[in-house]
Amino acid sequence: MAAAVRAVESGERSAASFFNDAPAARTAAPAAPAAPRDRAHAAAPAAAPAPVRPASARPARGPGGEVPGSGGVREVLAAGGAPEALARKVAETLGEHAAEALREDPWQLLAVPGVRPDQADGFARALLGPACEPGDERRALALTGWLLERAALEGHTALESSALRDALAKASVPDPDEALRTAIAEGAVLVFQDALDAPAGARPRAAEDEDAEQPVRVLLGLDRYALAEESLADGLARLASTFAPAQDGEAPAGDAKWEGAAAAAPSASAAELIRTVATHGLVAHSGGEAARAEPAALVAAARAMGLRAYAAAHAEDGRRRLAAALSGVPGAGPDAAGPDAAGPDEAGPDEAPEAVSAAVTVAGLLADAEGPGRDEEGALALDLLVVLDAPQLDVETAAMLVESLPDGARLVLSGDPGVLWSAGPGRVFADLVAARRCPQVVSRTPDPGPIGELVSGIGIGELNQVEAPGKEVVIVPVRDAGEAVHRTVQLVADSVPRAIGVPPEQTQVITPGHGGAAGTRALNAALKERLNPGPGRFGGFDPGDRVAYTPAPGRTVPGTVVSADAEGLRLDCAGTPVVVAREEVGGLVRHGWALTAHQAAGARWPAAVVVLPGDATAGLTRAWVYTAFGRGERHLSVVHGADAALPRAVAETPFKDRTTRLRALLQAQVPPAPTG
Repeated sequence: MAAAVRAVESGERSAASFFNDAPAARTAAPAAPAAPRDRAHAAAPAAAPAPVRPASARPARGPGGEVPGSGGVREVLAAGGAPEALARKVAETLGEHAAEALREDPWQLLAVPGVRPDQADGFARALLGPACEPGDERRALALTGWLLERAALEGHTALESSALRDALAKASVPDPDEALRTAIAEGAVLVFQDALDAPAGARPRAAEDEDAEQPVRVLLGLDRYALAEESLADGLARLASTFAPAQDGEAPAGDAKWEGAAAAAPSASAAELIRTVATHGLVAHSGGEAARAEPAALVAAARAMGLRAYAAAHAEDGRRRLAAALSGVPGAGPDAAGPDAAGPDEAGPDEAPEAVSAAVTVAGLLADAEGPGRDEEGALALDLLVVLDAPQLDVETAAMLVESLPDGARLVLSGDPGVLWSAGPGRVFADLVAARRCPQVVSRTPDPGPIGELVSGIGIGELNQVEAPGKEVVIVPVRDAGEAVHRTVQLVADSVPRAIGVPPEQTQVITPGHGGAAGTRALNAALKERLNPGPGRFGGFDPGDRVAYTPAPGRTVPGTVVSADAEGLRLDCAGTPVVVAREEVGGLVRHGWALTAHQAAGARWPAAVVVLPGDATAGLTRAWVYTAFGRGERHLSVVHGADAALPRAVAETPFKDRTTRLRALLQAQVPPAPTG
């Protein structure tokens, strides 16, 4: 049965019995949410692009920077025993009439980022007194939405009905079935049915069984992510049908130009990619770091044929590496640049002007700050788009990207299937590959050197000892978190510069989480004390501090503090001046000597120091280790306190699974890709 979104408005049956039946048809989808307001502005025309993520529009600030409605919110918060410091966030989240909304429904406080259910319950008890009950319908609705938003932070776009029911029960909701039925009837959540795959070895369904019900799983989700996944599936289906096979089943043949480009490709894998893209509108390409040369060869070849071809990376570091790869592709000279190539002044020292023109970031492309711009219909003015680091695409960004492609364009999603998935909800690249609804080109180009050999082994579940005659890989055993912090500082400040020749500013520390005795907070404090001591007079920061700037959830931009003034904290982010408003610094800027693997994904440094403290082993997965160990180009040090948990995670825990719908949606809309 095709996966479809159906909102259910009947309340005649209990939720438990309803979940076994087909839901009713869904009402028309609401309009797409507005783009977020800018929270930092550029100090020069070359400033970073605006955040790219759909979100609810926030109210403009009045005189003095106060959000309208904050005054009334402070009174309500004080009456409920909540800190008045929340007033700005509450007003931004709930709007100008936030005070009235909280008086009518105190549990709406849960919509504010950072507020926990126990805090919202305490606030409601203070406002409602004896009328506050665990079974209050308003509480159940708020908790349902909060649980689904929390699930989105963990990567899920929906949850199975049983999981959501159990979570409500743990939150002391007396009747979770009734709560879900109410949430469905109120339109707070949507219901989906996805067909389940047949178990391995199961008997194929006979003709007489065609009318039998197919097993399904029932999912519940928020309309925000439902709309994004449906839009993405529709867009991918549109692209996949660009070069539909002829009626006799044969695929259309590529023309002589494409065949000539394939024959001139620098590798067999690049040739295969070029030939596949010649006859298909949607292609998945997978490979490691060395395989990035193949999409670069494709873009250069397409531009040489006169096509408007671009390649987009997740981060600025990836864009620079992509531009360097394009500069080194044979035949990627000025003739391949196209009419809109950047001028010489815009090229870096190792980047040809045409490479600067063709290499962009996803965020910059969608914000129209980089790339070809838009045509008269609002679509991106291009013929071919290659997206590198495709596993980092969350479902909303991917939907915006695909919606922006014109009819007739080709899209290649390229990435390393072994790395961590996106920081935001969804697993776009993995779902596309699993759906098998487009050609898949798997690179045969291995990553070189001891680090490449180590990471390749991790990708198949093996943690091997590798020969490293040039100290490319060094293991530093530690007994506890305190020693891990000490040895990390020693490595970054002394050992790596002396033995490898990589200065501290080019070494990135990576650790599993922010908290704990060896998390990013503890490591950054120790590294700052050693590398750039100071009083932190600018909101905890000093000039010269390395920082991680987060202009939008899931997007981390490395930078350095330059100064601060009345406008805010001034950063240099890869040559782009950025000003972060004072009131936003605490939420958008962290010290950046140490990052998590998710923050580091999509970028590489000359040296990486990966810290594995013993108290953080529960979160280790093969994908985490693969991602972290692959961030170093020339050198990798592993501060190892995880003991047997490290090889066990590599061998037994490939990834943390996510509940998504994209695979089922694609399989329902797109015929299987030809094989062989």
